[in-house]
Amino acid sequence: MKLSEIIAVQGMSGLYKTVAQAKNSVIVESLIDKKRTPVYASQRVNSLEAISVFCQDKDIPLADVFKKIAEKENKGPALDHKSSEADMLKYFGEVLPDFDKERVHTSDIRKMLMWYNILQKNNMLDIEEEVATEGEDKAALPVAENASAKPVKHQQKQSAPKPQKARTGQKQTVRKTGVA
Repeated sequence: MKLSEIIAVQGMSGLYKTVAQAKNSVIVESLIDKKRTPVYASQRVNSLEAISVFCQDKDIPLADVFKKIAEKENKGPALDHKSSEADMLKYFGEVLPDFDKERVHTSDIRKMLMWYNILQKNNMLDIEEEVATEGEDKAALPVAENASAKPVKHQQKQSAPKPQKARTGQKQTVRKTGVA
């Protein structure tokens, strides 16, 4: 499964995957207990693919952080997210030594560890295979025979908008005066 298909909803703990789309909401399924709930447009939703971790030099995508945790734990479960702050900071420092200690809060580390353990429990940590297959798909695209040809642009005729008369509740009449 791709990280772009997994979302985190503000105010709801855990991770969710999108199942269907309703009229004014999206139906999501919890990865923890498989319950389905609607998520409305007023709720803040983040895809795990869009999340990154602040580091000293540059931001690192969450997928790379999960890979480093998986390497450290041999794809096993990580430190429990209910551990003490000191233990979590020490653990995360071992996984990602150059993370920005001022901008990455303990609550952020707690969420990442919880998310990793949820994905690990559901056997969804196949991030390496996804990256490899995406790269293969891009390399396997056929090259156009005539690459120098310009793409054809289809243009639609656009008519000028018709002027509309101001509509009032009264019928407009024209008065005739004796002046020509």
